[in-house]
Amino acid sequence: MPAPEPPFAPPATWTNRTLPALRRALLAWFDAHRRPMPWRNSRDAYRIWVSEVMLQQTTVAAVIPFFERFLVAFPTVRHLADADEQQVLHLWQGLGYYRRARHLHAAAKRLVADHGDALPDDPAVWAELPGVGRYILGAVMSQAFERKLPIVEANSLRVLARWFASPLDPRAGAGQKWVWAAAAAVLPDARIGDFNQALMELGATVCTPVAPRCDECPVAKWCEARRLGLQATIPPRPKAKIITNVAEVGVVLHDERAVCLFQRRPDAKRWAGMWEVPHGEVAPGETLESAATRVVRELTGFTVALGEEVATVRHGVTRYAITLTGFTARRRSGSFAAGHYTQCREVPAGELADYPMSTSQRQLLAEWRRPGRARRLF
Repeated sequence: MPAPEPPFAPPATWTNRTLPALRRALLAWFDAHRRPMPWRNSRDAYRIWVSEVMLQQTTVAAVIPFFERFLVAFPTVRHLADADEQQVLHLWQGLGYYRRARHLHAAAKRLVADHGDALPDDPAVWAELPGVGRYILGAVMSQAFERKLPIVEANSLRVLARWFASPLDPRAGAGQKWVWAAAAAVLPDARIGDFNQALMELGATVCTPVAPRCDECPVAKWCEARRLGLQATIPPRPKAKIITNVAEVGVVLHDERAVCLFQRRPDAKRWAGMWEVPHGEVAPGETLESAATRVVRELTGFTVALGEEVATVRHGVTRYAITLTGFTARRRSGSFAAGHYTQCREVPAGELADYPMSTSQRQLLAEWRRPGRARRLF
């Protein structure tokens, strides 16, 4: 059993009228200032669920076009459940964190199998779905079904920590337990979903990490951090990540028909089920060229004649800063050996866009296809 959350105690300066007044002020502000978002047009649980999954680790501005395209392709949970995983990943490419898409797809299949087209108003069902943690559960249940469940994410935790001048780090340990208790304690009995959204909206637009605009805040007069002059230091800044630099090589294999030899990643690895040209890390003391030849041989079983350098693509994955140097190559000998990759295909250059792949792979292949470069391949 998880440890019980610490009891929530309101500040000594609050009266029994403070919390009801705060709720009314925040909801009134939300009604007047909420940003238009396509998933806010209805209480449809499917739309809310898809949007919340997309919004994890991703900004609202980035999500909106992906959400709209996704809903055109999969307008209902049954459409999503019936889709091939490759279709889902293709629509998701560019959003990153692709495990979210696979979990969403797997959960849709389970929901349709067990409940048909009607998404259930049952927290116990949702809590057992792949990819549904405490935040997604509270977001869907409160917004779609008015269940009295809290949410905590980067914006709302900052608002709550400042309201109550909590000295704890709300991202971990005792501080994380405290902030969930606080989020539950402040919920109203009605408009629960709107209140949860209002907390996030306030943090995203007014109660920002740096230089919060307290003069525009509808609940500033009840904020303990502001009263104590601590809004710039609450919550404490997260510890800086230690970034590790990684050098990789990728190899665009092709033949005289200008087709790319393309591999599908295994299901248990990062970017599972997606497609890519073979790539891997450069070993200490290894040149880029020798690394490229070795990587192809180890991952595919082919020996190659290395061609020109295509491009350098820089991108980040969690705590890694990756520099990917791409080369062209022609296959000399060998047969595909299924190992790291589950499939290998010869794909005409004009059909590459039909395959789901990571952003860095798309950038590398786009440079390979850039007009003028193809004339230098052979």
